[in-house]
Amino acid sequence: MQPPARGSETAAVEALMAASRAFVGLAARSLADLDAEVTLPQFRAMVVLATRGPQRSVDISAELRVAPSTGTRMCDRLIRKGLVRRSRSTSDRRVVRLRLTPDGRDLVQEVIRRRREELSAIVAATATYWQPAVTEALTAFAAAAGELPEQEWWLGFATPDEPEPEA
Repeated sequence: MQPPARGSETAAVEALMAASRAFVGLAARSLADLDAEVTLPQFRAMVVLATRGPQRSVDISAELRVAPSTGTRMCDRLIRKGLVRRSRSTSDRRVVRLRLTPDGRDLVQEVIRRRREELSAIVAATATYWQPAVTEALTAFAAAAGELPEQEWWLGFATPDEPEPEA
């Protein structure tokens, strides 16, 4: 494989900056018109729970790179909306984990469905550019950013580390 041409890193960063603005807009549109009134940061917290399963509030805060108090307040809002719930560990009652509720799972799935639909339309409109190298580069970019492949997303809550507590 040939090394990138000099200056191509700058062009790549500029292209990714433009693409990231488009992705943020797409993310905002995929949340729009939902009754839950979830903000992008709140949705990101829900994605952490969807991808990694039950988490402590401090773990979600670390993943989102926010102060623990900010993460706790964000999760408290999601709990009040009925999208997340707290549960105590059966092995250590001091440990409180957050997990998505069925409504929270449904919301994440609906947002993902909306994003996939809009992305499919964008890809169809730009089909001539989607060569294997582009797909490989974006996959490598997502991996370097720490994102899980989508087929691994739902493993977090599909295989909980402890049984669901009774409601």
